[in-house]
Amino acid sequence: MKVFVLNCGSSSLKYQLINIKNEKVIAKGLVEKIGENISYLSYKTEADNEIEIEEEISDHNQAIEMVLEILQNKEYGVLENMDEINIVGHRVVHGGEKFSGSVLIDEEVIKALKENIKLAPLHNPANIMGIEVSRNLMPNTPDVGVFDTAFHQSMPKKSYLYAVPYEWYEDNGVRRYGFHGTSHKYVSERGAKLLGRDYKDLKIISCHLGNGASITAIKDGKVIDTSMGLTPLDGLVMGTRSGDLDAGIIPYVMKERNMNIKEIDQTLNTESGVLGISGVSNDFRDIGEAAEAGNKRAKLALDIFCRRVKKYIGSYAALLGRVDLLIFTAGIGENAVNVRKKITSNMDCFGIEIDENKNNCRGKEMKISSESSKVDVYVIPTNEELVIAREAKDVVESHIKTIIKEIVG
Repeated sequence: MKVFVLNCGSSSLKYQLINIKNEKVIAKGLVEKIGENISYLSYKTEADNEIEIEEEISDHNQAIEMVLEILQNKEYGVLENMDEINIVGHRVVHGGEKFSGSVLIDEEVIKALKENIKLAPLHNPANIMGIEVSRNLMPNTPDVGVFDTAFHQSMPKKSYLYAVPYEWYEDNGVRRYGFHGTSHKYVSERGAKLLGRDYKDLKIISCHLGNGASITAIKDGKVIDTSMGLTPLDGLVMGTRSGDLDAGIIPYVMKERNMNIKEIDQTLNTESGVLGISGVSNDFRDIGEAAEAGNKRAKLALDIFCRRVKKYIGSYAALLGRVDLLIFTAGIGENAVNVRKKITSNMDCFGIEIDENKNNCRGKEMKISSESSKVDVYVIPTNEELVIAREAKDVVESHIKTIIKEIVG
């Protein structure tokens, strides 16, 4: 069974073709700068065939068409025809409260996704666009939506409600939803396997640290808290997002700097975080180099980022009662050796100690805790696409079983 995984951004498209039987990636790639004068398409197969194309790609419809054509190319393609694609799995950022799990997409689901655009105006429109293009190009292939928010739906009300008028929740859906769910799900389940322990008996803190960053506390297989909130702006300091903020800052700065709500929203999402503090970049590699060269604001940005992560780990340790497993994942979590060292320093009071030699690793699965550490600390590269493929397979198989059961009676 082959699952075609699509992750559509506003001007980009990530894709993977996965043989779900052995969970191997047959082909994968990325389309960037869709809608601009020059777009970029990359393609790589399991057999290491690589292609890069530079040309104008006007929209997502053309982008997906080009990817499908490459997958079927007689010279370097991996499919005889599109009928070999059994399922299309779509990453959808925001499912709101309507979706606590992955679903087979139909018109009612698309309608519900459009209703959730107000909760994720930067992400859901692009996700919906990818779904509609897929349904148009492959009308006989089932589409499955896999939600970033779904993994966090096990949170209790005391975790997800804000201390605002209750009507804001009832009437407007104002609550903590959480994001990066597919990543937290993959690495936490993978971590349990590495420990050889029952997932439902573990207390886990999962740190997804990338340009977008979030931390999740998982107790006995269920999320009890997560750092991102109604939107991905809440929680940790990120590449360009502010993270936790005194709400009173917004009206104050709007008045002082004569900004409107659109301008301040733009600033908090795209001009803040470590970029705003450092003035250098949102790329932690650039900031690290600048800090080593003596740039005080770059060093301050790293200090603030690491302090916020440490603060969340400590608070989640208190909520969990004990921590069995601490996980670092995503671009920074998997590769930034010094950032991991700084975050975990002086945390022996929580039973967290890392081995500096083991921690000197990048982009690979590795236990980095010391022999005396009471908490197992791991670097686990995330695999969100595999989670989407697994979920898509399970949803379609469950649907088929339901139909057979109804027919048989």
